[in-house]
Amino acid sequence: MQVKAKQIPRGPVMADVSALELNRQERERLCHPAIGAVILFSRNFESVEQLQNLTMQIHELRDPPLLIAVDHEGGRVQRFREGFTRLPAMRRYGEMFDVDPARALEQCSTAGWLMAAELLELGVDFSFAPIADLDSGLSDVIGDRAFHCRPGIASELSLSFMLGMRKAGMAATAKHFPGHGSVQGDSHHMIPVDDRSFDALSENDLVPFRVMIASAVEGIMTAHVIYPQIDELPPTFSHYWLKEILRKQLAYKGLIFSDDLSMAGAKVAGGPFQRAKAAINAGCDMILVCNDTAALDEVIDGLSAGSLLLPGVRLDAFEPKIQIADGLRQSSNWQLAVDSVTEII
Repeated sequence: MQVKAKQIPRGPVMADVSALELNRQERERLCHPAIGAVILFSRNFESVEQLQNLTMQIHELRDPPLLIAVDHEGGRVQRFREGFTRLPAMRRYGEMFDVDPARALEQCSTAGWLMAAELLELGVDFSFAPIADLDSGLSDVIGDRAFHCRPGIASELSLSFMLGMRKAGMAATAKHFPGHGSVQGDSHHMIPVDDRSFDALSENDLVPFRVMIASAVEGIMTAHVIYPQIDELPPTFSHYWLKEILRKQLAYKGLIFSDDLSMAGAKVAGGPFQRAKAAINAGCDMILVCNDTAALDEVIDGLSAGSLLLPGVRLDAFEPKIQIADGLRQSSNWQLAVDSVTEII
């Protein structure tokens, strides 16, 4: 007899899990009302069959099901390898654009479709992609993950990748707002500082975000970077960045994700629960708490003590729009896409 899924609205926390399948503690934790989604990492992947079983376990816990995300943008950041098409670093499409813009846009869209279709087939609902940062030559953590140094070209390519994802039925997330590409520091290990003016950011880094907002991008992820000429707080914790600039000035209507609150760049806001509360109060709809189970438990227990601000319809937009049928990898569309993508690696 099949156990009926618990009816629990999706909460504002995205959690991680430890291994290739859920243990008893994780099953209980993932039914906490503060949790609304799960992010997977390389440690959660062994094979396509195992991944499909894991996503099924997660989806069957609750109704509506927890949504499942991954960082699978290509190049250095592709969590699943064996059984998936190897995706190039996004810079390769920028290099192609410099020679043949039309071909670059077409192949970039194909890559977005292929990435999304392969994940959706196995039960992963969305990938945190595309990168909207610019490749200024300063940031090692961004670097070849970005499409281009020029905002106009980066905008066209990120939009093309997003539209490819959308064609497969997957929502997109532009990251890292308002731009992580012009600082040397890595916010995984420190809090980078970008001393540029708002005008400089607006004329460069914000351009790809504006373009994708105009095309109704479903998600935007914040950067753990301080821009002291605009606000002393990083955007993740800044009411001014999220509510005044992103919501009002840029008229963004979709979901705002924090980057991982366990990163060093987020620790300026205090302990785990203080960071979570600050991010939500600033305007984040969903916060990521990864690679620190004690911090995750502190956050969900603290949030449940008050009234939960649920992400609601903004998170519902990340439910897959198309059911990818079994047999994707036997289809001619898939083979043509694989040929297109592997051609430039």
